[in-house]
Amino acid sequence: MTDKFRAYRIDEQDGNVVAGFQELALEDLTPGNVVIKVSHSTINYKDALAATGSGRILRRYPLNGGIDLAGTVVSSEDAELQAGASVLVNGCGLSETVDGGYSEFARVDSASVVPIPQGMTANEAMQIGTAGYTAALAIHRMEQNGQLPENGPVVVTGATGGVGSIAIDMLGRRGYEVVAVTGKGAEESYLRSIGAQRVLLREQIDLGKRPMEKAEWAGAIDNLGGDYLAWLTRTMAYGGNIASIGLAASHELNTTVLPFILRAVCLLGINSVETPRDLRLAVWSRIGGDLKPQHLDVIGRRTLPFDELPGAFQDYMDGAVTGRTVVEIA
Repeated sequence: MTDKFRAYRIDEQDGNVVAGFQELALEDLTPGNVVIKVSHSTINYKDALAATGSGRILRRYPLNGGIDLAGTVVSSEDAELQAGASVLVNGCGLSETVDGGYSEFARVDSASVVPIPQGMTANEAMQIGTAGYTAALAIHRMEQNGQLPENGPVVVTGATGGVGSIAIDMLGRRGYEVVAVTGKGAEESYLRSIGAQRVLLREQIDLGKRPMEKAEWAGAIDNLGGDYLAWLTRTMAYGGNIASIGLAASHELNTTVLPFILRAVCLLGINSVETPRDLRLAVWSRIGGDLKPQHLDVIGRRTLPFDELPGAFQDYMDGAVTGRTVVEIA
C-alpha cells in the first residue's frame, strides 16, 4: 500500500464539528489487526448527522466518517482472514469509536469483518450496507418471534429511506403483504415498484387517541418513533411484532401498556451496531440468500465519486433522498 492515502476526517474545534479530506498514514488510524483497501462506502442519515455536526455521533475525535465499508483485505493477523478476501464492515463502532469507511484504507478488528456473500459484489454489498443489514436484522428478529406472511400485512414507516426501501423489498420477496407509510406522495410509484402493495401518506393517517384502535397490522418496521410508533402500538393485531429502528420523527414514545397486555403486541428494539458476531454472520448469510433484495438497481441507483462526498450530506438532513447512495472510494 502507499505511504499516504486520502480520508474524509471529522474533528472538533472550539466546540464545533469540522470535516474535510486529509492525507493520512496507516499509523494515524485507530488500532486493528486487519487492513482493508476500501473500494466502496455509503451515505446514511447517521453519516450526515456526524459530518454536519447535527448529531453527536462520534464519541471521540478525530475519526474518519462512514459507518459502512467494503473492499479487499491487504493484510491480516487473523488466520481466518486472508489477504485478497472480499469483505465488508458495517456498524461495529465505525465512525463512532473507530475510524470509518470514508478512507482509501481502513484498519479494523477482525471480529467486525464479514465476508461479502458469495455472488455479491462490493458495490451490491454497499447498496445494501447498514440500512439493508438493519432491515434484514429486523425481519430476522420478527420471524424468530413468530412473524409469518399469512399473519397479515406488515407496515413500513419512513418507507422511502434506505432502511424502509430495502425492508419493503425483502418483505415482498418473503411473500408478505407490504404497506408503505411515507410523507412523499410523489414517490408512490417508486414504492410500488420495489414491492409495496399499498401506500399510505402520513398526513392522511388518523393517529387516534384511544389506548387501542382498530387492529390493522400483523407487523411493523418503524423508522420514525414518536407519535407514529405510538400509533403502531395502538393498531397492531394480536401477537404482532413492531421492530423499532429509527427516530426520524421523535425519540419519545407516549403510549400505554394495554396493547402489550391485551393484544400481546411485541416491541423489538433493533441495534445494528452492537450485534453479536454470530448473529451478524447469520443475518448477512440471509442477505446473500432468501433476503437478498431484488430491486437494488432501483433502490441503490445513486453512485457518488469520493470527491463529491462533502456536498452530499445536506440532502439527507433535508429529507430529500430516496433509496441508497453508494460512494466509490477507489
